[in-house]
Amino acid sequence: MSSLSEPKCVLLFSGKRKSGKDYFTDNLLKDVRQWIDVAVIKISGPIKSHYASTYNLSFEDLMGSGEYKERYRSEMIKWSDEERLKDPGIFCRQAVKMYEAEQKEVWVVSDVRRKTDIAWFKAMYGNSVKTVRMTADEETRVGRGFVFTDGVDNVTSECDLDDVDDFDWVFDNSNGTIIDVAINTIKDHIRRAINS
Repeated sequence: MSSLSEPKCVLLFSGKRKSGKDYFTDNLLKDVRQWIDVAVIKISGPIKSHYASTYNLSFEDLMGSGEYKERYRSEMIKWSDEERLKDPGIFCRQAVKMYEAEQKEVWVVSDVRRKTDIAWFKAMYGNSVKTVRMTADEETRVGRGFVFTDGVDNVTSECDLDDVDDFDWVFDNSNGTIIDVAINTIKDHIRRAINS
């Protein structure tokens, strides 16, 4: 079992590029942080930190959503996949440490991309873990700036969760009207979890 403190609520968010998961988690956090301290964990954090220090790049720009990150995305994916073959939980474990999550009751993992990510968190934190999938149709995603990129959108980092059918919640964010309902659903779950 983990030597880390046990969180009461671990929310694993996933979704394809431009599905709106970052927008959703940003808005959820604005609300939830008014009444509880939340750890925001980005599994990509340790990957991008390594890349930034190794290749003298801007960590902040790699963590953003702009063209700078896209320039290096394919290379970062290849490198991180090689590391995961050696240790499937490597970046989950490093991200928990990097974002100092151990001291918080509620964790929001905003960028889950692989079955191994979900498996690691469930193995470590059991029933505290819930999965949230944001979806949006391709027309909506294109309208938000999505452009299919070979080597990015057809590899494991974007496709590994496509056949998962047991997410705890799936929210279709195609027209943006679900956001308030989805946020309220997740907020209610957080309140129940921390008060149980």
